Amino acid sequence: MAVESLKMLGRDFMDLPESIKKRDPAALSWAEVVFLYPGFKAVIFHRLAHFFWLLDLSFLARLISEVARFLTGIEIHPGAKIGNRLFIDHGLGVVIGETSVIGDDVTIYHGVTLGGTTLDRVKRHPTIGHHVILGAGASIIGAITIGDLAKIGTNALILEDVPEGAIYVAEKAKLIAGSR
Repeated sequence: MAVESLKMLGRDFMDLPESIKKRDPAALSWAEVVFLYPGFKAVIFHRLAHFFWLLDLSFLARLISEVARFLTGIEIHPGAKIGNRLFIDHGLGVVIGETSVIGDDVTIYHGVTLGGTTLDRVKRHPTIGHHVILGAGASIIGAITIGDLAKIGTNALILEDVPEGAIYVAEKAKLIAGSR
């Protein structure tokens, strides 16, 4: 398992910048993605932290994770399992919990939380399918599953399984006081 984690690190250097360029019209070059995108850096740091996590070197794994959070504003627990080509766009405030599982080709926007609902040492964070989009500020909480190709809108609170291909959105804000 630890060896696979290192292989994914190598694949990320090859595949992730091109994948990000395809999903972000603001990304103009490979170099721009590698040197200027905090989401790219966070994924690379996570691969390294996850490698040490799998070797039971939890302090070193957590230290690498903390350095990454300090540098990028993105918090990914080293125990989280992340698939290929994860794109964290903008990224500030993203939190990915320890037992989270994220599929391939997922896009996560800033302020997203993949959080838990219990302090017990069990699967307590979400599983995210392949080709999922998680909008800015979305909170996906608990040991639930978001199906492949699902889209979760900005500021949506998700507390139950989302079927494959579904689109979930939060309610539009409405005026409750003041003038119109």
